[in-house]
Amino acid sequence: MSIERVKEYFRHCGMAERVLEFPVSSATVELAAAALGCEGCRIAKTLSFLVDGAPVLVVAAGDARVDNGKFKAFFHTKAKMLSPEEASTLVGHAVGGVCPFAVNEGVCTYLDVSLKRFDTVFPACGSSNSAIELTLSELEDHSGSKGWIDVCKGWQV
Repeated sequence: MSIERVKEYFRHCGMAERVLEFPVSSATVELAAAALGCEGCRIAKTLSFLVDGAPVLVVAAGDARVDNGKFKAFFHTKAKMLSPEEASTLVGHAVGGVCPFAVNEGVCTYLDVSLKRFDTVFPACGSSNSAIELTLSELEDHSGSKGWIDVCKGWQV
């Protein structure tokens, strides 16, 4: 099970006790915000794409949307989200629990600048009823991110 892989990863980091599991779904930004009692914008949603035949994750703020022009300028291809089957197979996590932790080999992760306005954010942990609160520095470290990018819109105040 995907959440077990993520818990095992955080166990090795001494952070397993920080993984939260809810009795309700946290599969969408709105549901996760309700389960956590926080604003939806602080949910670090992980979007999965296919870029040059390889899976790419973009972790963005809950209120951000992919800007197709910015995405194409950075990745040199049109944004094509993975199907639920592709996400599960290629990334290693099912839709609703996709996260940048304990992913399959060959998955590239990027962090969108829409997250930079927060001290801490809440990404999922591999299931549709889990999350962990991380500082941006912790998110950088534990996501294996290739860096910060600007491919989203709709979040600027």
